[in-house]
Amino acid sequence: MKLVTKAAALIAGAVIGTAAIAEDMIVGVSWSNFQEERWKTDEAAIKAALDAAGVKYISADAQSSSGKQLSDIESLIAQGADALIILAQDASAVGPAVQAAADEGIGVVAYDRLIEDERAFYLTFDNVEVGRMQARAVLAAQPKGNYVMIKGSPTDPNADFLRGGQQEVLQAAIDAGDITIVGEAYTDGWVPANAQRNMEQILTANDNKVDAVVASNDGTAGGVVAALTAQGMEGIAVSGQDGDHAALNRVATGTQTVSVWKDARELGKVAGQIAAEMAQGKNLSEIDSSLIWQSPGGTKMHARFLAPVPVTADNLSVVIDAGWIEKDVLCAGSTLAVCQ
Repeated sequence: MKLVTKAAALIAGAVIGTAAIAEDMIVGVSWSNFQEERWKTDEAAIKAALDAAGVKYISADAQSSSGKQLSDIESLIAQGADALIILAQDASAVGPAVQAAADEGIGVVAYDRLIEDERAFYLTFDNVEVGRMQARAVLAAQPKGNYVMIKGSPTDPNADFLRGGQQEVLQAAIDAGDITIVGEAYTDGWVPANAQRNMEQILTANDNKVDAVVASNDGTAGGVVAALTAQGMEGIAVSGQDGDHAALNRVATGTQTVSVWKDARELGKVAGQIAAEMAQGKNLSEIDSSLIWQSPGGTKMHARFLAPVPVTADNLSVVIDAGWIEKDVLCAGSTLAVCQ
């Protein structure tokens, strides 16, 4: 929270109480690219949590531009944001924005993607475990053969967290000679079209001799499935994550093996709650459910990791029961028992 706002809040608190103070608080959210399906769900949950705390929501969409994100955050600060939630487009480029916020006494939540700065609260799911879950599901479906690794954006630390978890699971099978990684590529911006192009090139280079694909999210999985379908190869093992509705339907119809579900409703809710507490003056050590986590770069940060759930054809009912997706949307074109 900005220092002047803190002072005003303290004075106001003596007169009109906490609830009224909260009504004057603002949380700004900087989205890296609001076009991805899942961010709408995150936003709704953030808004609901802020509404419950009596805190105003403002936002900006960087449209996949790290430069625009910096100017967006400057604008959010200028609009009076008392705390920020930042979904970083480029983790290495967003540092000046965190510094600008710190200069104004504004708390920052590094949302779902690491911003390696001890002044930010890192909130995400356990992305290394997500990678493990993806690899376990693909390995169970296809224990031998040629594997392709379609990674996330090279500017997002999550891409390497996921890849590390995937490798942990696959290493024994690689060492045994059961599987061979025949292609690997980052996906610029996590854009499905880029994943599709990468997959097409890998298929060409290997004369279509590919048995499984570990794709790091549902968007990239969609690009992979499009490339496989064009070659008549749909149905081979493919992973993803996020629980996108289209991906869950692919699981139900057999063109994707697993989508590791990260309930964005819970992540958004927690982010909104933390940001509201920051806006009202709490420092990092006062935020509930935080732990001290050391990043790969050695930075000690306050952090919280939520638990993901792998969704396959065997447990599709979990997303229906949770109200994440309507049965008719999930089951379109599926003959699975859960869809009857």
